[in-house]
Amino acid sequence: MILSPPDKEVDMAESIYRVTEVIGTSPESWEAAAKNAVETAAKTLRDLRVGEIVKFDMTIDDGHVTAYRARVNISFKYDG
Repeated sequence: MILSPPDKEVDMAESIYRVTEVIGTSPESWEAAAKNAVETAAKTLRDLRVGEIVKFDMTIDDGHVTAYRARVNISFKYDG
């Protein structure tokens, strides 16, 4: 007898994901910058799956850090 794979595995094999890059900023920290990026993207994108930090940087004004920036690759699932 041959068993079919569970539905979850079938769904995953047939799913299509898109990866898009967003940049979040914060005057407080890189963590807050990354969180801002994801939470803002979540307002217009549905079914976010994974966020990957690809770069941290900061802006400097007159020798002082004025903002932290986090570049985040976010994946989301296309509607089926």
